[in-house]
Order: sequence, then C-alpha cells, then structure tokens
Amino acid sequence: MKRISTFIQNMSLTQQLVSLVLISIFLFGFFLLSYIFANIDHIAQDQMFESIHRSQDAVIENYYNFVSEENVFNNSDPTVIHYIIFTDDSRETLTNAATHISPDLLAEFTQKIKLQITTTSDQISKLEQPNVAFTTTRLNNQVWIVSFMVTNTMNQFRSTLINEVVNIILIMVGLIFLFLMAWVGYLIHSLKQIEFYITNYKKGENIELVINRKDEIGELATAIVTMNKELKRQEELKEEMVHNISHDLKTPIATIKSYGESIKDGIYPYDTLEASVDVIIEHASRLEKKVHSLLLLNRMEYMIQDAKPGKTDMKIVVEKAIRSVKVLKPEIKLITELTSCSYFGQEEPWRVVVENLLDNALRYAKTVVEIRLTKDELSVYNDGIKIPENRMQQLFKPYERGTGGQFGLGLSIVHRVITAYGYVINIHNEDNGVTFIINPENIMKETEIFN
Repeated sequence: MKRISTFIQNMSLTQQLVSLVLISIFLFGFFLLSYIFANIDHIAQDQMFESIHRSQDAVIENYYNFVSEENVFNNSDPTVIHYIIFTDDSRETLTNAATHISPDLLAEFTQKIKLQITTTSDQISKLEQPNVAFTTTRLNNQVWIVSFMVTNTMNQFRSTLINEVVNIILIMVGLIFLFLMAWVGYLIHSLKQIEFYITNYKKGENIELVINRKDEIGELATAIVTMNKELKRQEELKEEMVHNISHDLKTPIATIKSYGESIKDGIYPYDTLEASVDVIIEHASRLEKKVHSLLLLNRMEYMIQDAKPGKTDMKIVVEKAIRSVKVLKPEIKLITELTSCSYFGQEEPWRVVVENLLDNALRYAKTVVEIRLTKDELSVYNDGIKIPENRMQQLFKPYERGTGGQFGLGLSIVHRVITAYGYVINIHNEDNGVTFIINPENIMKETEIFN
C-alpha cells in the first residue's frame, strides 16, 4: 500500500488525471459489458418474441378480415414461420414456410393445442423446444395459429444485438474519453498558467495572471494574485519604513556624536555641560526606544512560545503601564475603571500590549483617555480623530504607516501578542473618538491549555 501511495505521489497531476480517466472508462465498460453478456439471452429472447408477436398480429388481422389463403401471410416478417391449424381437421393447415416442419413436430403442436382448448382461453403461450421458440394463439374454438423462429435466427439476432451494443459502447466510451481529456487539458492549462506566473514573478518580472474561472482553480489564482500584490505592497512599505527608521536613527546618532565631540573639545552646545549631557541622554533614550521596538517585534513570538502557560493579574499590569506612560502627556486626563481579573499569558508581553495601546491613545487624544478592564473586555478610548473603516485592520500590520505619516510597530506587536494568546482585538469608531477593544471570548479553554 505504501509503494502504491509513493508511486502515485511521484506522478504528475496530468498523469494522475489521465490514469483516473482511463481506469474509470475501463471499469464502466467492463461492468456494462458484463451486465449485457449476462442478460443477452434474456434480451434476445424478449426481442425475438416481440418480433414473433408483431408478425403474428399482422397475420391474425388478415385472417379476421377474411383475406384469401394466398395473401393471409402478407405484411408479416419473413423470418417468422406461421402455421394456422384447424383442430377439427376440416381444412388443411396453412403456412408461409417454404418447407413444412416435420410431421412429428406438427403433431406435437396439434396435440398441445388440443389440450389447451380445455385449459386456456384467449392466452398467448410461449412454448420452448430445442430447435424453435414459438407462440400459440387461439383464433376461435377450432382454429389456432402457431408462430415460431428457429434457433439459428435467434442466434443471428443475438450476434447482431451484441455487435450493435459493443459498437454503441465503443462510441460512448470514445466520446466520454475525448470529453474528459479535453477537460483534463483545460484543467492542466490553468494550472500551468499559475505555475508560469509564479515562476516569472519570482524572477521579478512584471507579469499578469488572467484566469476566467469561477471554480476552485479560479479562486486559487485570485488568491495568489492577491497575495503577490500584498507581498509587493508589504515589501514597498518595508523598504520605505527601513528608510524612515534609518533616518530616525540617524538623527539621534548624529546628535549624540556631535554633542560628544563638542564636549570633548571643551565646547558645550547647549549652554552648560549638564544641559548638553541631558540632550545626549534624551536622544540616547529615543534611540533605545526605537531599537527596543524593533527587537521586541522580532523576539515577541519567541517570548510567547517559550513562556510557560499561566495567567496574569491584568489590573496590576494596567496600573504599572499607566504609571509608565502618563508622564508622556500630563495634560491628557486619564480615566480608569479597573476590575481585578486574570487573563491567560505572561506579564511582560501583556504589559507591552497595554503600554503600546496607551502610548497610541495618548499620541492622538485631544483631552482624555479612558481605560476600562473587566473579565470580559479590555478597552482603551481616546477622543482623537476617527479611523477610516478600510484602514482599521491594516493598522496591525508591521510596516503600515499610521495617521500623520508615522511608522510604528506598537500595534503590530499588540496584534502578535494577543493573537498568540487566543484573543482578538477590534477598533470601534465612537461619536467622538476611537476605542481599541481586546476581547477574551476566543480564549482557549483552561482545560485545553493546562492538559
């Protein structure tokens, strides 16, 4: 079984589909022919008796219409032999046969007919003999008609029927095969288009993929094109962000360097030594913060995966975060409504999440920031400008430009942490501001976490 699986896996999709088509056609033909050959005698017999009945009905109609004895067998099938037998021996037997059947067989027919006069009424009886198959019908009390075919005629009919059925099956199988091969070719062509698109896209060529299909392959092609466009957009944003970050890092580094060189030469760029050193410290802090954000984004996932499962007292985390960031904008009023509760995860990542949300809120708030914490929800509101609906989900991407043209990693770090912990974050535009909401409804069950 393993060898068969390996063999199939090593086949191309074209080979797999063609093999599947051929096997399906073979099985269809095999079972259809098996059924036909198993029932061919029954089918041939039914068709033969149908021919006998049809020919006999034409003779009976001529007889009831008092057609002359010379013409009574007109309009009947020449392959069917008819005998009109008079049981009272008042008239000679009428037949369309070029040669009469043997006297013994005719006597057997006559004897059986005489017996049926008392046992049957207007019935059609199928009597089987080794060499003939026949049907008898009573015309009146003294007249019967016997119609039969010899076995050779039945064998010829069976052979003809088999040939016709086989020809029909071959034509049907051929048409089905052509149709399926055309379908396979159409399917493979679309997949080859996707492969060609991906190969040339990797080379950096500007190429388009157009597949006018609404099935799964069309959906796959659309998803690939969308993914490539998003990757290209992310790459452009990343390059632009690296450029801007480089510029942001360059400024504090240049300031620190120039101030350090001036102090070394005995010159104080900012009036006094103490004031000049404060400028150096300020820019060093800015530089440290930017580098910390970059490093934190890259190592946050490792921190989450490496940490042991547990819970964190979120009230303590929020209080620590507030003490850290409230000095950034003392003119902004901070309103808190905190309930003691625990969330799944480690304290340090959660503190980074809350600090980043508060830092973002303080950056855009006009007068107030509100923080609310319950066991079901953590929300941070600011009365700043609203966020366009089409920008809400993009704000959590690592290289996205925020409002005012600023590049930041804070919200992307937030998204990475809460997603890893099984939470979701949403943005709601309020009448006068914006609220970021972390919802623990999607948190994993405790039994699944600790088992």
